[in-house]
Amino acid sequence: MKDFETIAVFTYSHEIVVIKHLLEQEGISYFFENETITSIVPLYANALGGIPLKVHFNDKERATSILKQLQNNFTLRIV
Repeated sequence: MKDFETIAVFTYSHEIVVIKHLLEQEGISYFFENETITSIVPLYANALGGIPLKVHFNDKERATSILKQLQNNFTLRIV
């Protein structure tokens, strides 16, 4: 996992559902650290530093672009 970089950190597991779908559609290599434990015990997210989105360094630019598009879309807002 040394070739993966953190490009965003989320607090709640429900925030990552749409992002997962979009990244998979684009064929981007990614994983969410702490995803399993925070879905079981949501309050651990703050203690663990959130749910970091890690993408392969080759896909970093495309993944960042997808996140920016989501933030600019007023119908779907990432908190």
